Parts: sequence; C-alpha cells; structure tokens
Amino acid sequence: MHLPILYSFRRCPYAIRARMAIAYAGINYELKEVSLKNKPREMLDISPKGTTPVLQEFSQLTSQSFVVIEESLDIMNWAIAQNDPQNWGDLPDESLAIANHLISTNDHEFKQALDRYKYANRFPERSPEFYRQQAEEFLQVLEMQLQQNHTFTTNFLICDRQTLTDVAIFPFVRQLAYVDIDWFRSSPYIHLQQWLKWHETSALFNLVMQK
Repeated sequence: MHLPILYSFRRCPYAIRARMAIAYAGINYELKEVSLKNKPREMLDISPKGTTPVLQEFSQLTSQSFVVIEESLDIMNWAIAQNDPQNWGDLPDESLAIANHLISTNDHEFKQALDRYKYANRFPERSPEFYRQQAEEFLQVLEMQLQQNHTFTTNFLICDRQTLTDVAIFPFVRQLAYVDIDWFRSSPYIHLQQWLKWHETSALFNLVMQK
C-alpha cells in the first residue's frame, strides 16, 4: 500500500498544523519538503494552486487512484477521522460552535492582520503597530477564552484539554509572537503566553519541526 504523501513547507503555519494532526493521529506518511522557489512538478500537477500543505492519499488497491486534500484544516479533520486518541474532535454542539468561530476568525481576519504586521513593508499605507493592533483584537478574544477555561495546571481554548482548535490556531499566534517577541512577552496576554509556551515545548510540536 502506497503511503499518503504530504507536501509541506516547514515554517508555514498551515503546514505545521497539518503535520501536527497527522503525527497526533499516528498516521504513517511520506513527507516531501517543498522549496517555494522551486516547487516540485508532481505537486503542481495534482494541486495547481501551488501552496502547502497538500495531501495525496492513495487507494488501498492501486497507486494510480488517489484523492488530493488541499486545505490544511481538511487535512487535520482527515487525520483525526482516522484516529483521535485524545478526542480532539469530540466536542458538544455549543463548544463546537465556539471552536468553529475561533478557527474561522483565525484563518480570515487574524491571518490578514498577521500578514500585514509581519510584512508591513509591503503595506506602507499603515504602520506595523496599526496592523498589530488589528491582530490584537483576536488576541484579546483568545486571552478571554483561555482565562475562562483556566485551571491550576494549564489552560486551553475550548475546555480543560487540548483540542483541534488549539492546534489549528497555535502556529499563527506563534508566528505573530516572533515578529517582535519582546513585545509579546511584555504584553498583557498572560494566559496566551502560557498557552503558546505549552504548545511550543510539547513533544508533538518538536517532533514535526525536526529538520
């Protein structure tokens, strides 16, 4: 049986969350690291959009038949559908609605502000601080969510344990934090700082970030 192939770029937050979900689910796969300046023809043939991650899953009967999953969130859901040992996706309807809203805000409004903050020289209409303040609207939401779910040991976004929502959002908060890590560490987002550190030092994250 041909292993699934994941086309990935190591530092891409979308690719990070996809790799974390696949590793969490314990799925064997072939990792193909992509050079953004020289994208492999075999990836472009199955996914002309040319962005990572892209998952190619083969039929159990033949390697000539396969399915392509082009969105990182879809790859995460594909992975936990195979195996979900810690119930990342098992949430009551009310919590699921909150989770979906947080992920959607992360992937749209926050990602846009993050890109403009990180690459402010490409958007000279406003200052980097302006774009950071836009991004902070979501940071404030996350901080309140973490404070609401705070326990004596650690805190997560939806409940008292890690879920798919935490992993889907974490790489993007990490990317923002390192634009100006001194600012982030001195910011009032105490729970968010702890949450970020917990994920950064987790065995799962360090596993998927190995070169």
